[in-house]
Amino acid sequence: MRIISGEKVTAAVRELAMAAACDLEPDILEALVAARDRESSELSRNVLELLLSNTDIASREKLPVCQDTGITVVFVELGREVTVAGDLLAAVEEGVRQGYKDGFLRNSVCDPLTRVNTNDNTPAVVHLELVAGDRLTLRFLPKGCGSENMSALAMLPPSAGKPGIIRYVVERVVAAGSNPCPPVTVGVGVGGTFEKAAYLAKKALCRPLGQPHSRRDAADLEAEILAEINEQGSGVHGFGGNNTALAVHLELFPTHIASLPVAVNIQCHAHRHKELTL
Repeated sequence: MRIISGEKVTAAVRELAMAAACDLEPDILEALVAARDRESSELSRNVLELLLSNTDIASREKLPVCQDTGITVVFVELGREVTVAGDLLAAVEEGVRQGYKDGFLRNSVCDPLTRVNTNDNTPAVVHLELVAGDRLTLRFLPKGCGSENMSALAMLPPSAGKPGIIRYVVERVVAAGSNPCPPVTVGVGVGGTFEKAAYLAKKALCRPLGQPHSRRDAADLEAEILAEINEQGSGVHGFGGNNTALAVHLELFPTHIASLPVAVNIQCHAHRHKELTL
């Protein structure tokens, strides 16, 4: 049984918080460059150039890519052969607290009724999953609410089938317009129950950008949804063109015979996320 100290978890989360705000993952940068090179709209191509310039400045100067540094979502995969010395949740929260303070990141978390700010960007939204092995993996997603607010979920009738799934996802992305700062990455959760579908849609965003689902039929559905979204012509920040979305990531879970839950969770063009395994 491996033992990982709570202090080590806190230090890891602190670093992830600051890195996610300032340094985009290589797959995101590559996708933005590819989008610029294939963009059909001159205006949207110019916007993509500005976005790429912004990401370069953010990385060099260690400044946030966006002023909305998000509400923190952390997916924790805890190996069954690992013990965390101390309170795991408290260690994650302290890492968020330190990362937002030391990185001079905006505190955006508040009470939902009083709207009083918590002043340290906690509490985080933490999802814990027990897995095989002796590792602890942290997947860190700061979710800005220009994109998060465009999320949606529908309990479709099973008769809607694949066409209904496609129609619903495309409609939600098109209706979002420029609010989520496209080109977006779209997480889709299909199946399970109301809350499971939402969880799947968000977890789908953790997959490397554009990596297809392991199931052929699901991968084909991802490709079909992506093509349909980009054919609508909303484009970069709503300025038209053929790059409304960079990728669609879909996750599945068995559901009830009388149900077809479909959830949509959207990430902005920066798709800020970091991952670390201890």
